[in-house]
Amino acid sequence: MTIQDSFVLAWRTVKGNKLRTGITVAIIAFGIMALIGIITAISAMNQSLKENFSFMGANAFVIRYKEMNARFGGPNNGDEFGKSKKGQREKKSNLDKIIKIEEADYFKEHFGFSRSAASISIRKNGNNELHYKNRKTNPQISLMGGDENYLAVNGYSLTHGRNLNNVDINSGRNVCVIGSNVAAKLFPGKPEKCLDKVILLQGKPYRVIGLLKSKGSSAMLRQDDVVISSLKNVRQYQGSSSYSIGVMVNNVTELEPAIDEATEQMRKARRLIPSETDNFVIDKSDKFADMFIGFLAGISGAAGAIGMITLIGAAIGLMNIMLVAVSERTREVGLIKAIGGKKKDVRRQFLFESILISILGAVFGIILGVLVGNIFSLVLHTGFVVPWMWVVIGIVICSVVGLAAGIYPAMKASALNPIDALRYE
Repeated sequence: MTIQDSFVLAWRTVKGNKLRTGITVAIIAFGIMALIGIITAISAMNQSLKENFSFMGANAFVIRYKEMNARFGGPNNGDEFGKSKKGQREKKSNLDKIIKIEEADYFKEHFGFSRSAASISIRKNGNNELHYKNRKTNPQISLMGGDENYLAVNGYSLTHGRNLNNVDINSGRNVCVIGSNVAAKLFPGKPEKCLDKVILLQGKPYRVIGLLKSKGSSAMLRQDDVVISSLKNVRQYQGSSSYSIGVMVNNVTELEPAIDEATEQMRKARRLIPSETDNFVIDKSDKFADMFIGFLAGISGAAGAIGMITLIGAAIGLMNIMLVAVSERTREVGLIKAIGGKKKDVRRQFLFESILISILGAVFGIILGVLVGNIFSLVLHTGFVVPWMWVVIGIVICSVVGLAAGIYPAMKASALNPIDALRYE
């Protein structure tokens, strides 16, 4: 019996036992669907994170007075990076000194890195509500105060209108640039009509001078739910808050030298002596994306563990079904041996059956997993995601599962005595 004959016979057997095959394929498919589905969803989230957290661009960084940390899970009672709790408290107190406008102005004036742009900004809380006639936005609009470089440094561009000019910045008059979501809410159907209209912010009238191009929003960042005015104007809504300084260089290769010079100038602005450590932090635009993606990597590991547990259960079920098949087809095995079939022919047939069922489960599981996982792509407005590496891994794993589950039944079938097998009832 050739390999082709064994394969054809195995395929006919698989097709002939539709109910048994269907149940086994479903068990394997759900295991692979769980694995591929979660991995696909995480891939979509990774893509969304990269797109949303790179809003300043790879050639930009921001200077703050303290780190913006995100903590997952419970409190961390251990020492971080080998530092004592006392050292952590000292570092925290060192980063509690806000950046004043005088320090920010000094930095912007003296930062002389070639072909770079620096922007000073301040952020009010993101629960503002804007009104125009009888329309209003959701109470989730961020109010930003910036200068003439704010849009460029933060990756915004205008579709209509103009940027803040020197008169707007120096006078602090009530003018603003609004995000695309704000315009869509207040001027549905024709957002470009927002120009020169007067909207209400915190009960005060503001004239709209510009409309921002949409950057895309997600559950994590709402970059189009924003209204931008001048620093001097927004300061009236703020108490003693810290300013942020954004810096954009011409090329990503110039980023590290620019950070070095920015550190030097910021130390001068903060009047630090050489023995004192930095009381400010410099964050590159991809820092938080990397942090969240690292967190999602842990979820990927958990998803892999869940999928493997499901596949182990499927392998046990598949082995049980193959053992039942051996008992049901004892006389068939005896007949194959009686007409000259060898042990390897019997083993090959049962192994082919087991592997075929596993691969069918993998195919259906991968299709379902990709479809289910891409629901997140629709929610996050990213492209259709197919984790090809995990697709290949899934097929390989299922082939191994089918092989492992079929070895013992195949060995048992090949060891049957042909005379006893023919007499089996």
